Amino acid sequence: MNDSVTDTASTVAGQELRQFVERYERLEAEKKDIADAQKEVMAEAKGRGYDVKVLRKIVALRKRDANDLAEEEAVLEMYKAALGM
Repeated sequence: MNDSVTDTASTVAGQELRQFVERYERLEAEKKDIADAQKEVMAEAKGRGYDVKVLRKIVALRKRDANDLAEEEAVLEMYKAALGM
């Protein structure tokens, strides 16, 4: 009877593990689909004459906290001034 309980627990653990793995795999597939869609958007923008490198920088800037960004820009300006730029 103890072997039956162990087998059942092992089966349940295996099923749960399989569910985690399959959920993760689905998310990986969704992530790939999203990345492909993002590439398509950038390709379309490039086709319309936009600079994709600059667009990516704008996206990165929009993600950042405004205060952190302002502080970094102030330091950048100070360094540029010190270098006569």
